[in-house]
Amino acid sequence: MLNITILGSGTSTGVPLIGCDCKVCKSNDPRDSRLRTSIKIQSNNTSVVIDTTPDFRYQMLRTNTTHLDAVVFTHPHRDHYAGLDDIRPFNFHSNKPMQIYANEITQVAIKRDFYYAFEKNKDAGLPEMMLHTIHKDPFKVGDLLFTPIEVMHRELPVLGFRIGDFSYITDVNYISEPEKEKIKGSKVLILSALRPEPHPTHFTLNESIALATELEIPQVYFTHFSHQIGLQAQLEPQLPSFIKMAYDGLQFSVE
Repeated sequence: MLNITILGSGTSTGVPLIGCDCKVCKSNDPRDSRLRTSIKIQSNNTSVVIDTTPDFRYQMLRTNTTHLDAVVFTHPHRDHYAGLDDIRPFNFHSNKPMQIYANEITQVAIKRDFYYAFEKNKDAGLPEMMLHTIHKDPFKVGDLLFTPIEVMHRELPVLGFRIGDFSYITDVNYISEPEKEKIKGSKVLILSALRPEPHPTHFTLNESIALATELEIPQVYFTHFSHQIGLQAQLEPQLPSFIKMAYDGLQFSVE
């Protein structure tokens, strides 16, 4: 059994957008207020976060997360890794380095931006982490088996993951046929759907609907929304019955 928590469901700017007075940014529906995109996955023995957004500290506090075994990264864009410094409390409580799983290009960004965590004679209180390189092969984090799924974010390779019967894909505008095969057969899929209008690096709403339909996944949640997606209360009833809109704080289980 996997328990999934949506830590954030917004695009890189979050929703509301600073300085915007559109109906979504002014909405009183809490589902329309979206931190940057991330999820937490829990089994009976293992707790993992995918991506540490700029909102990571708040995401941990508001979900009362007191233990993490590892962080798994999708790609080296700052809205997906900028909060990494805030693993420090987990270091303090566990007295262990955080296990970090990332591909080589993401590790370059981590080592550049958090260089102080890798100095030989560093001061006390700085982040402690152990890097593990994600290649193409499946890898285990505790009792969770992750199968990498490589998708494209324009020219940038981004990692999605399949864990048992659950798949997670964000920041994508192209998936090859061999990688689609890794997703097929999942019971639940989380997939990004930025907005209705075309975008050079993200699937539009209709493109995500078409892909979800093609893959024949029985339950799909869309995420990584811009404020241009519209109001959840108005849009979600228009979607195919097997597709729902993720929102911050949503929890569900996958057997």
